[in-house]
Amino acid sequence: MNGKPWPADLRFNQAERLLEIDFEDGRRFRLPYELLRVESPSAEVQGHGGDQKTIVPGKKNVGVAGVVPTGNYAVRIRFDDGHDTGIYSWDYLYELGLKQDELWEKYLQALAWKGLKRD
Repeated sequence: MNGKPWPADLRFNQAERLLEIDFEDGRRFRLPYELLRVESPSAEVQGHGGDQKTIVPGKKNVGVAGVVPTGNYAVRIRFDDGHDTGIYSWDYLYELGLKQDELWEKYLQALAWKGLKRD
C-alpha cells in the first residue's frame, strides 16, 4: 500500500444511495451520494482556491448515473443531476470517510445559515 490509501472493494449501492468502499488497511466507509455530490472535488464546487466553496442545496435524493475509472488512482462519478466533473481520488474518498461526520455537520450548518434546503 506504500502508506497511501488503496481500495480493496468499491460498491455503488443504488437502493441506499451509498458508495461503500473498503480499503486495504481495513477501514470501511459508507458515503452517501448526497455527501459525495456536495463535497465534489470539482472546481465548480470547491472553487479555485481560498474560501470559494459553493454550498450545493437540493441534493438529498441525488443518484449516481455512472462511474468512469480514471487511471488507477481515482473514479469520475456522473450524478443524475448532470454533474460529472469531480475526480474522486482514493486519497480524497478516504479523507471523506474519515471526516464524514464533521463535513456533514458543516454542510447542514451552511445550508441553514444561507436559508437553503436539502430537498
